[in-house]
Amino acid sequence: MKYIGAHVSAAGGVENAPVRAHEIGATGFALFTKNQRQWTAKSLTEESIKAFKENCEKYGFTMDAIIPHDSYLINLGHPEKPKLQKSRDAFLDELQRCEQLGIKMLNFHPGSHLKKISESECLKIIADSINWALDKTETVKAAIENTAGQGTNMGFRFEHLAEIMDQVEDKERVGVCIDTAHAFVAGYDLSTEEGFTDTFRQFEQIIGFDKLLAMHLNDSKKELGTKVDRHDSLGDGFIGWTPFELIMKDERFDGIPLILETPNLDRWPEEIRKLKELEN
Repeated sequence: MKYIGAHVSAAGGVENAPVRAHEIGATGFALFTKNQRQWTAKSLTEESIKAFKENCEKYGFTMDAIIPHDSYLINLGHPEKPKLQKSRDAFLDELQRCEQLGIKMLNFHPGSHLKKISESECLKIIADSINWALDKTETVKAAIENTAGQGTNMGFRFEHLAEIMDQVEDKERVGVCIDTAHAFVAGYDLSTEEGFTDTFRQFEQIIGFDKLLAMHLNDSKKELGTKVDRHDSLGDGFIGWTPFELIMKDERFDGIPLILETPNLDRWPEEIRKLKELEN
C-alpha cells in the first residue's frame, strides 16, 4: 500500500492536520509542527498532542504515513559555529516534537556551504549535526531531502546524500526523502520511462531502496538541469505524468508517504484521486 497525500496546513494546532488530510481524500500527509519561518515556537500542549493522536486514529492515519518538514531557516551545514548551533538547537526541537506526537520521521533539507567552506566540509558538518541531534533523541528517523541545487544548497546529487549517511553513526535512524521536482532540475531526467529507470537504477546503487523513507511528488515549472526549485501541478510542468504513473505501479515505493507539494491546493483532491487510480 502507498500512503498518498499532501503537505496540509496545521493552522490552529497540529491536531487539525489529519482532519484536513482526510478532507482531501489523503491516506498520508505532511505538516509543519511549528511555524516554519520562525526559529522558536511555543511547546506543544498535552491537549494538542492528545487530539493529534486521536484524530490520526479516527481518520485511519498510521504513523508510517506521516512525515513532518522542519523549518526552512535551519542550515545543518552552516560554516559559522554560532549560527550552526542555532540551527542544531532548532533541529533538535523539531525531532523532539515528532517524538512527542508519536511520529516516526522528520524530513529536512541538508544544508548550505554559503561559499565559505568546501562541499565535503559542509557534508561532514551536516552529518555531525545529525549525529548530535539523534544522540539526544530516541526513536525518530532523520529523512534527508534531495535538493534542487539552487544557490549553495547541498544534497542535489545522490552521492551527497550517501556521503552524509555514511558519516551518520546510527544507520537505522537515517534515510532519504526524494523530491521529484528537485531531482529533475538537478539533472535526473524523470520525464521518460528510460530516464526514470536510469535514475532509480542509480538511486539503488548509490543509496538503496531500503533508505527511501518518503517522496515528494511534484512536477516542475523549470527545465531539466536548471537547478531552479519551482513546483508545478502534476502533468502541468516539464516532467509530465510518466514518473508518477511508474511510481504508483512500482512495489519499491510501497509503504511510504508520497506527498504532494504542488502549488494549486484546490487540485489536491483531484491529484490524489488520480494517483490512487493509477495504483490499481
